[in-house]
Amino acid sequence: MERIHAINWFEIPVSDFDRAKKFYETILDIEMGVHEVGTSRMAIFDYDNENDGRGGAIVYDPGFYTPSANGPLIYLNCEPDIQLVLDAVEGAGGKILQGRTEVSMSRDMGYWALIMDSEGNRIALHAED
Repeated sequence: MERIHAINWFEIPVSDFDRAKKFYETILDIEMGVHEVGTSRMAIFDYDNENDGRGGAIVYDPGFYTPSANGPLIYLNCEPDIQLVLDAVEGAGGKILQGRTEVSMSRDMGYWALIMDSEGNRIALHAED
């Protein structure tokens, strides 16, 4: 079986579900659907599952997850413009750790930035502009 995607799903731990949901909805200008799975409370990021899109969620489950600034680094899609997302981060309760930076000067790979979310997770952002 050929693997065409490195990621199938991701989960970002949160300690305050409502605060984290508001943070991501604000900076990405989206609405996240809420789901209960066992003891976990999840808010799902928008993705196109029918066209082989990849998705993820914020998850509240203190017995299983702990937010961290030192765990895996997830890059969120911030199309069409990463700066629009960065402009919303601090007002939503986050912190900008690295502003808009070109991924590669020798190849057209867009721009990235690094933030601390409202829960203390280090999250990367990516967009072509």
